[in-house]
Amino acid sequence: MKVVNQTIPSQEQMQEFFGSGEDGSFVMVNLLKFKERAEYADGRETDLSGAEAYAIYGAAVGQCIADVGGTQGFAGKVTGLLLGEVEENWDTVALVEYPSLEAFRTMMMSPEYQKIAVHRSAGLAGQLNIRAKARPLS
Repeated sequence: MKVVNQTIPSQEQMQEFFGSGEDGSFVMVNLLKFKERAEYADGRETDLSGAEAYAIYGAAVGQCIADVGGTQGFAGKVTGLLLGEVEENWDTVALVEYPSLEAFRTMMMSPEYQKIAVHRSAGLAGQLNIRAKARPLS
């Protein structure tokens, strides 16, 4: 299995994700890997670690999620791996439920989200976003 962390999806990934024909609520599983030091695209000087820059984003994104009817679930530091093998573990796992793909797209395109996303980009070395269909376990 090949694993590639990214920070921005390709146009093809966006088309596949949003054009899947699937609708309704889903949970986004976020596997996050942080940069050692934050790097802002505008070149600003900072003493922030990648995790600290992402925490600025994380503190603000909750309102963006709520504004589109989403719910933050679990977030936690990765502390071990029982099954499988990866070269390097992710730093954090976060779960967020969205009511629909359109709600998720609306959030990503909102001016409020765009304003805080600079901290996400500055802090992340890469991540995996995995969409899982929300349903009760039975």
